[in-house]
Amino acid sequence: MFTLNCKGRSLVIDTPIVMGIINATPDSFYTGSRVTGETALEKAEQMLQEGATILDIGGQSTRPGSEKISMEEELKRVIPVIETIQQHFPGTFISIDTYYAKVAAEAVAAGASIVNDISAGSIDEKMLSTVASLRVPYICMHMKGDPQNMQKAPVYENVTKEVLDFFIHRIEEITQAGIVDTIVDPGLGFGKTIHHNFQLLRELQAFHMLGKPLLIGVSRKSTIYKTLGITEEQALNGTTVLNTISLLNGANILRVHDVKEAMEAITLFEAYTK
Repeated sequence: MFTLNCKGRSLVIDTPIVMGIINATPDSFYTGSRVTGETALEKAEQMLQEGATILDIGGQSTRPGSEKISMEEELKRVIPVIETIQQHFPGTFISIDTYYAKVAAEAVAAGASIVNDISAGSIDEKMLSTVASLRVPYICMHMKGDPQNMQKAPVYENVTKEVLDFFIHRIEEITQAGIVDTIVDPGLGFGKTIHHNFQLLRELQAFHMLGKPLLIGVSRKSTIYKTLGITEEQALNGTTVLNTISLLNGANILRVHDVKEAMEAITLFEAYTK
C-alpha cells in the first residue's frame, strides 16, 4: 500500500487505480483524448463517473516526432482546463503532464496536486526544486532522448537493467531535492522499440525493488497497433490485454484513454487474485 501526500490530501493506493488522459492539444496521437474548453468538462465527468482516481491534464503532444511548444502556449491550454475541472469537481486528484517547472507551479496553484514529467527533470533544471517546494507527488518517467528524436533507433544492452539503474540514481537525486513522494513510469514507447516495450512488461516485477508506486502507460500505443496491424482507433482491445498483463506483473496505476475498460480489467484482476 502507498499513501501519497497531494497538497495535504492523502491519495491511498491499496489496489490498482486508473489515471485518465485529457489532452488540451490539437495534435495528440489519439484523437479521442483531445479536448477543448467546451469538451474538457464533459470528458472529465465521464472519466470520474467511470472510476478514474486521477485526471492527467496535458497541453503538449509528446508523440514521437512532435514539435515542442512554448511554456506560454502550454499554460494557455492547461490552466483553464484545470480550473474548470476543480470548480465543477472539487477534490479531484489532477496531475499536470509537463516538463516545464513554471507550468507545474501554476497548474498546482490552479488545482493540480501531482506533477507528471516525462523528462524526469532533464529538460527544465528547475523542475525538481519546484516540485519539492510545491509538496506534491512527482511522476518520474524514463525517456531516452526527447520526443523529437527518441524513436530514432534506440539501443540498449538490457533495457530493464538500464531503466532500473536510471531510476535508482534519479530517485536519489529526487529525494535529495526534497521531493517526498515519487511514482515511477518506465516510459513504454519513449525511446524504446516494440521489443523493448514487451521486455519491460515481462520484467515489471524488477521495479518493485524501488519501493515506489509503478505507473504504466501503454494505452493505444504503437506497440499495440503495429503488432496487430491496426490503427490506434482500433487498439482498445489490445490496450486491455496489455493493461491486464501490467496488473499481473505489479502495476499500481494504469494511465489510459479509456477508463471504463481499464476499471473492468482491475475489477477482474482483483477477483482473480483474491
